Amino acid sequence: MKFQGTDQYVATDDLKLAVNAALKLQRPLLVKGEPGTGKTMLAEQVSEALGMPLLQWHIKSTTKAQQGLYEYDAVSRLRDSQLGDEKVRDIHNYIVKGTLWQAFDADQQVALLIDEIDKADIEFPNDLLRELDRMEFYCYETRQLIQAKHRPLVIITSNNEKDLPDAFLRRCFFHYIRFPDASTMKEIVEVHFPHIKQDLLQAAMRHFYEVRNLPGLKKKPSTSELIDWLKLLVAEDIPLEVLQSKDDKVSVPPLVGALLKNEQDLSLFEKLVHMARHNR
Repeated sequence: MKFQGTDQYVATDDLKLAVNAALKLQRPLLVKGEPGTGKTMLAEQVSEALGMPLLQWHIKSTTKAQQGLYEYDAVSRLRDSQLGDEKVRDIHNYIVKGTLWQAFDADQQVALLIDEIDKADIEFPNDLLRELDRMEFYCYETRQLIQAKHRPLVIITSNNEKDLPDAFLRRCFFHYIRFPDASTMKEIVEVHFPHIKQDLLQAAMRHFYEVRNLPGLKKKPSTSELIDWLKLLVAEDIPLEVLQSKDDKVSVPPLVGALLKNEQDLSLFEKLVHMARHNR
C-alpha cells in the first residue's frame, strides 16, 4: 500500500516518500508548514487514495488529551439516577468514546488526523505518548484495556507556532511542507481551475509572489489565499489589463483583501507601491 498522490492534490516526491515512510515504520507522520500549505487536505487525500476512512480530531487551545480517549458523563448519570432510569446500572452508557478510541475500535485500518497539535497546551503531546506508541489505553471506569484492532495511520499537523517535546518528536516521522515554487504552484492552481486562461494565471501569480516576497509582512499570503483570490478574479471577470503593469512597476492588485489580511501589511504594501511610482 503506497501513496502516489491524487488528481485533487499535488504532492511533491518528498511528501509522497514521507507518507509511505510513516506507513512502513508504523509511526505517526508529523507534518509542519505555514498555514495554508495543504496539511489538513493531505490527510483527506491520503485516506481517500488508500481507501481508509478518515477520523478527524481538530485541536483547540482548551483540548485535553483525555478527550481523545473518552469522557465520563457523570452529570447525565446523576440526572438519570434521580429520574430512576434503569440505564444508570450500566456505566458503559455514560462513556463517550473519543476520536482515538473510535480509531482503535474500527473494524478496518483508518487514517487519523490530529490537526494543529501546537494549539494545545505543551503537555498535550506528552500525554499521548503511550497511546500513540503502544496503541492502547486503560478505561478506569469500565476497567477495560482498549487496544487497537488495526494500527491507524496517524497524521499530525502543526503550524510550527510552538516547539513540540523531544520525546514526542522521537516517535514521529517528520516532514516539513515547503512553500511551493512557481511551477508547483501552477500545478496546484490548475487542479482547482483547469480551464483558467494562462495569461491571467501568469499575471496573477506575478502579483502574488510580489506581495508574498515583500519584506516585513506580518502574514504572508498562502496557497489557500491565492486560490481564493483567483476564484474572485474569475467570478468578477476582472480584465487582464487590470493585472498587467505597462512599466513592470509594482502595483496594488484588485481585490487585494483576499491576499493581505491586516492593515499593517496593506499599509506597508501601499507605501512600497507609492515609492515605486515616485521613483519612476
